[in-house]
Amino acid sequence: MCNLATTTSRLLHLSRFSFSRLWLLLLAALLGAALAACTSATPPRPIYRIGFSQSVSSGDWRQAMLAGMERELAFHPEIQFLMRDAQSSSQRQQQQIHDLLQAGADVLIVAPNEEQALSPAIEEAYRRGVPVILLDRHTTSPHYAAYVGGDNTGVGAAAARYAAQLLLQRGQVVEITGSSSSVTKERHNGFVQTLRAYPQMRVVGAVAGDWGTTALQPALTELLRKYPETRLIFAHSDLMAQGAYEVCQKLGRKDIRIIGVDGLAGADNGLEMVQQGRSTASLFYSPGGEEAIRVALRILHHQAYERENILGTIVIDSTNALTLQQQAAKLTSQQEGIEQQQILLRTLQATYASQRTVLYGLVISLLAAVVLGASAWRAARNNRRINQELARQNEANNAINQELVRQNEANDVINRQLSTQNEEIRAQRNQIAELAEQARRETEAKLRFFTNFSHELRTPLTLIMGPVEEMLTGRSSAALQPTQRHDLGLIRRNTQRLLQLVNQLLDFRKIEVGKMAVQAHEEDVVAFVRELVETFEPAARVQQVALTFVPTEPVLPAWFDRNVLDKVFFNLLSNALKYTPRGGHITVRVQPTDDGRSLQVQVTDTGRGIRPQDSPHIFEWFYQGEQPTTGKGSGMGLALAQGLVRLHQGQLTVSSQLGQGSTFTVTLPRELPAELRSLDSAEPLDFSMDEPLALPSAEAEVPAAEAEALVLVIEDNADVNEFVARKLRPHFRVQSAADGKAGLQLATDLIPDLIVCDVMMPGLSGLEVVARLRADWRTSHIPVILLTARNAPEQQLEGVQAGADVYLTKPFNPAFLLESVRTLLANRARQREHLSRELTATLETPTPPNPDQEFVQALTAQVEADLTRTDLTVEELAHTLGFSRMQLYRKVKAVLGTSITDFIQSVRLQKACELLQSETMSVTAVAYEVGYASHSYFSNSFKARYGLAPSEFRARHQAGVS
Repeated sequence: MCNLATTTSRLLHLSRFSFSRLWLLLLAALLGAALAACTSATPPRPIYRIGFSQSVSSGDWRQAMLAGMERELAFHPEIQFLMRDAQSSSQRQQQQIHDLLQAGADVLIVAPNEEQALSPAIEEAYRRGVPVILLDRHTTSPHYAAYVGGDNTGVGAAAARYAAQLLLQRGQVVEITGSSSSVTKERHNGFVQTLRAYPQMRVVGAVAGDWGTTALQPALTELLRKYPETRLIFAHSDLMAQGAYEVCQKLGRKDIRIIGVDGLAGADNGLEMVQQGRSTASLFYSPGGEEAIRVALRILHHQAYERENILGTIVIDSTNALTLQQQAAKLTSQQEGIEQQQILLRTLQATYASQRTVLYGLVISLLAAVVLGASAWRAARNNRRINQELARQNEANNAINQELVRQNEANDVINRQLSTQNEEIRAQRNQIAELAEQARRETEAKLRFFTNFSHELRTPLTLIMGPVEEMLTGRSSAALQPTQRHDLGLIRRNTQRLLQLVNQLLDFRKIEVGKMAVQAHEEDVVAFVRELVETFEPAARVQQVALTFVPTEPVLPAWFDRNVLDKVFFNLLSNALKYTPRGGHITVRVQPTDDGRSLQVQVTDTGRGIRPQDSPHIFEWFYQGEQPTTGKGSGMGLALAQGLVRLHQGQLTVSSQLGQGSTFTVTLPRELPAELRSLDSAEPLDFSMDEPLALPSAEAEVPAAEAEALVLVIEDNADVNEFVARKLRPHFRVQSAADGKAGLQLATDLIPDLIVCDVMMPGLSGLEVVARLRADWRTSHIPVILLTARNAPEQQLEGVQAGADVYLTKPFNPAFLLESVRTLLANRARQREHLSRELTATLETPTPPNPDQEFVQALTAQVEADLTRTDLTVEELAHTLGFSRMQLYRKVKAVLGTSITDFIQSVRLQKACELLQSETMSVTAVAYEVGYASHSYFSNSFKARYGLAPSEFRARHQAGVS
């Protein structure tokens, strides 16, 4: 039909029959239409074959690799993809590579099962001239075209650095390795070599896991029980990290951090585990499927490419897990859209091919009609009918041509839409990578900012506090006038307050990750705010600013945490004083709301006000707006204040008029949920141990409400419980519990001075309560009086053997119970003095005959281990020993009769005595060695305890004077 010579010969043959020229022109037009129909189809695009030999296709990570390849191949319909699964058999993989070469693969992508076994197959491909791209692992053969895969050594190193950051560069670590392979060796080497930079971190053991299962129960359980101080587990895959999480859950070890590798999206993968808290972090290890296809395409298109393509990795934790998961979901949605567009395109192409076939049939029919018409021309009777038929055929051809034009236009529109969407996907993928990198840089910048800012403020505060302490406590202190002593005391208090604020600058980080806790007590808000206002009165007088405190009621009780709200009002008053000019006025108003359920504290100034464009942003982190040069701040104060107010379920709002001043209003509920209330009256303030400001005063360590002993009554009979509490309450502070479980929890939380407990109770019996109290370091020192109706001698013996100090049978004499409590508390005080004298005599505690001496020995050893650290905090010490801050404070107070800060200073100074007896170290070096950052403070502390300056102590020791 489409042969030009054949059609031309037919035309010459027809011309011999004396047809008119009109018929010849018609036949030529039909010939042109046929030729156009035959040549309208564009030649097919060249087809390439890419062969992929997968060592094993099971597992989410391998499926993600294959999905990445299919995702990239969706943009290249000219590629034929041949995939083979070796199912972990190296022999089968060699045969499959040979089969792919026989099938005419232009490029081979190989994910080796074993490094050495595939070298003959790689060599065969090299001899045939077929490029080979190795994916994820190398082989021993050097004849490969390119390698695509992650840096397993870098993954191990990144895990080690992140672990050091989590554990503050100290602690015990367990490693879970995969099955024996180069991947396992490289990750292990990178992890262990990087940890050498942190001498206080140690890998205590390793467990051999399996890439395809979470079964780690026996081996990991035994290892964690052997090393109970383990704080982190590094697993070579997220699947093994899931197994580690299950073991930790069964052991009740929620304090262990878990780091996995892969970081894939989807159910039960790394991203979801981090979001759900089953693992602390996951290192993203790219499957590399998309990158392998891109390298193969560059080879096929004879474009430049890299031989070694090492894929990067990032740490996925709670700060970026949600963002990455949302990005993965968006990519999946876009990929589905592309696939739907491709299906539509294939449908349209099939329609186009079908209509082209119809066109060919119509052209053939038209030519046949021409032949029949030529025959009809022999008879004059049929001339007109044939002409009419040809006219109708021409109209049909025109309609068909118009339809083909419309179909081509529709195909062009679809192709343009697909091209635009592909460009958008590539742009969004690049934008996601840029946002992730930007988020990482911003997080690092925040941490550097707060570290440097805190360090810069500590030095001048030390230089202020040192001379003030010397003036107040030195020899010249007796010559001070009362007004001078008052002013110096005011300086010391406000310097301590300033240092406390510096130490708590990182609170905003706790708020962001939900780690800031509120310990609320019922107190008078009016008295609390009045104290803060009085603190600012001297500064206001100096700046000639009128500071007025206006409470609408004399007393307004409410539940709040003064350590938290102190920062809020201190910040608001500081800002008001900063931006109020001389002659201005600041008013602090405290009043209840109309409904009486809440209260408001308003700080109003007559300063410069806030611009309308700045008002919506002043509570954002690091936002500064337009400020005078002398008043530039960090942009954190108001954001931190708002976050702390929200922790109290309150609101911080602002109203301002430019040039007239501003009013900041703190609205707080007067009642808080039970979980935010503290059952104890107060907690001691904890500070770092590197400066004199770190030691709170005696009044701060022992609040007045704790001056009396605390007795806990555990009794399930409500009448007996109330009777015992009523008899003891005139002499002691009393807390009650209605059963053994609640009583044990209260004992752990409150650390009472003595416990009165019934024996027969539902759930936990009194004997079980005593046994658990004695087995716990936090409560092992507490005396226990057991009350019971069981008066048989063997039953009394059972109670004493369980650890009870006194066994009283019902009915009992209330006076005898009261005297028993007093006697046990007095005995406890004498034992405390004995332990304190032992501690003063020597730091080396003998083999502990009881839990209290064992606790003192462990506490002393932990302090000595961190003796050189100037930034040692009570929180770290408590966490290491398994206590809360309040529990450690009350335990040390109960056992040694001193505060934890005094105990730490005692250990430091006794160690200093030993070092001063040697002539190899200077006094300044000794001060740094025992954790003092200030030479003057070390000298003052040493002299206050021993009556001699360090240099005088050394001189007398060298002279042999006691």
